[in-house]
Amino acid sequence: MTAFLSRSRSRTGRDVKTPWPLLILILLQSVCAVFFVSDILATVIGVRAAPISWQTRELLEVGAALGLVMGVVLGWIAYRRSMQRTEAAEASLRLLQGAFHDHLESRFREWQLTPAEREVALFSLKGFSVEEIAGLRQTSPGTVKAQSNAIYRKAEVSSRAQLLSLFIEDMMDGSLEAAPADQSQA
Repeated sequence: MTAFLSRSRSRTGRDVKTPWPLLILILLQSVCAVFFVSDILATVIGVRAAPISWQTRELLEVGAALGLVMGVVLGWIAYRRSMQRTEAAEASLRLLQGAFHDHLESRFREWQLTPAEREVALFSLKGFSVEEIAGLRQTSPGTVKAQSNAIYRKAEVSSRAQLLSLFIEDMMDGSLEAAPADQSQA
């Protein structure tokens, strides 16, 4: 399928696939469809400009039919490639999610967070408010605030935003790697 796609450079310097052959195929299909529809309409209305030989007519119909069949085949190929890219992106996302979870757990172990503090930290990183976390954990907002302060102290930050920025920095620095399976069980 890569033979059907040419490459060009975007303004950001990335390779961008330009589907010129696919665009040409769409144009060909459009011409074929117009041929068939106009032929049917001309027959229904009873309008014929000039008769053409049956050989020429047959060649036009065969060419139009081949164009439509090629469109179906290449459309199916494009659909399959799209599905494969989607599956690959979903697999990458699952790996990243697993790596991020392992990284969180590693940091939580490093900071020696209690199970309750881990839960509060996760909810905080997900963006829940103190009141929402208290409701989810069935504790008081004061308890959640105290646990949050303990988390910030152990992580050496002063706010939820700084806590989140630690993990964002890790992702941007490329230090987010999946921990070995035996370490993530600890």
